[in-house]
Amino acid sequence: MAASIIDSRIFQGIFSSEPMRQVWSDENRTAKYVEIERALAIVQARLGLIPQEACDEIVSHCHIEQIDMVRLREQTERIGYPILGVVTQINQLCRDKLGEYVHWGATTQDITDTATVLQIREALQLVDDELEAIANALAKLAKEHRLTPMIGRSNLQQAIPVTFGYKMAGLLSAILRHRERIAQLKERVLVGEFAGAAGTLASLETGAMETQAGLCAELGLQRPVIAWHTIRDNIAEVGAVLGLIGGTLGKLSMDVKLMMQTEVGEVFEPYHHGRGSSSTMPQKRNPISSCYIHAAISVVRQHAAALMDAMVADHERSTGPWEIEWIVLPESFCLMAGALKQSRFVLEGLQVDAEAMRRNIDMTGGLVMSEAVMMGLGPYIGREYAHDLVYDLCRESLAKQRPLIDLLAEHPEVQRHVDRAALERLLDPANYLGQSGVMVDRVLARM
Repeated sequence: MAASIIDSRIFQGIFSSEPMRQVWSDENRTAKYVEIERALAIVQARLGLIPQEACDEIVSHCHIEQIDMVRLREQTERIGYPILGVVTQINQLCRDKLGEYVHWGATTQDITDTATVLQIREALQLVDDELEAIANALAKLAKEHRLTPMIGRSNLQQAIPVTFGYKMAGLLSAILRHRERIAQLKERVLVGEFAGAAGTLASLETGAMETQAGLCAELGLQRPVIAWHTIRDNIAEVGAVLGLIGGTLGKLSMDVKLMMQTEVGEVFEPYHHGRGSSSTMPQKRNPISSCYIHAAISVVRQHAAALMDAMVADHERSTGPWEIEWIVLPESFCLMAGALKQSRFVLEGLQVDAEAMRRNIDMTGGLVMSEAVMMGLGPYIGREYAHDLVYDLCRESLAKQRPLIDLLAEHPEVQRHVDRAALERLLDPANYLGQSGVMVDRVLARM
């Protein structure tokens, strides 16, 4: 019986993804424990620290299928940690007490931390794959709408024209930075742990550092410079990066929700029959995916803070903060997978209404072009004087419900310097897109 929304048979496909849930499943986590114990035996036999016969026997039983998961649950509840239960089961499967060499010189946290790193490696790959797909979708929209005018907004008010391609390119630039962050943090995070009881590897009189190096190489991980049992900045960094990615996805979802408002109608999430409908209002088309993105990334950001709390550990092996990671790291990745999946769905099928975008620019009767007019008049009458003049005419336009161009053309100070044709050029949104296209191209070049 599932109690979490991540494992809910109803909601799991909305708030997470099957591949990510598999990464953080009991089965995969336990399989990683077994994989590490197997690698440890192989390396130590190679170094002559344990008999080759013992290694062969241990390896023959290091398969997840041979672990009794029901019994492991019982052992974990009794002991408090699952590693000893796994080690005991492997040991008891081996003949002639050869299993006594399993877990030689290791401690529970060595196996747990290294398993977590192996899971993080798989999870980061899933995140990066989704980010790549999202980047491609954003790049497509940025290119197609490079010069599609839309209104830029400041404090929820109409500001000046931008382009929809510019808006998408801004999000794309952040996604590309997130992919850089993932590539960079791998050097710091994909590091194994094999350090013994207090991190000094005193449990192995000989071959300690060689075992550590060999184990990490066998697992394809970086070797630690020193034990990180209670130095948890690496795990916290993963949470921080997930929080940053979530912030960008939240920005996307927020803008889509606002642009889907009935009074705006500039973009819409992909349409499927019945999607976003109301149980009582047949006309509704709600921003369903954007709502799910917002909810998921809000929790991910809180979990990033929890991982910061887990850094405050005591001495060389801690009394509790470590377990915070067990709770929030899987949830962070699983919820992030859901937010990424929903974001990709939105972007790959986003419906863009360029006519509505232009209609919204024009709805103020030219007022959104007041900066362009001010800058156009500035060389003749001074920028500040032009600002005050245009400001007064904008107020008059609103009060009298008259187009701004008519008031400008009638004003003697304006007439003295520019004619109506010049005013029309100043008031054309297509002439006041600034460097939108250039900036789009610069972001696309980074692809």
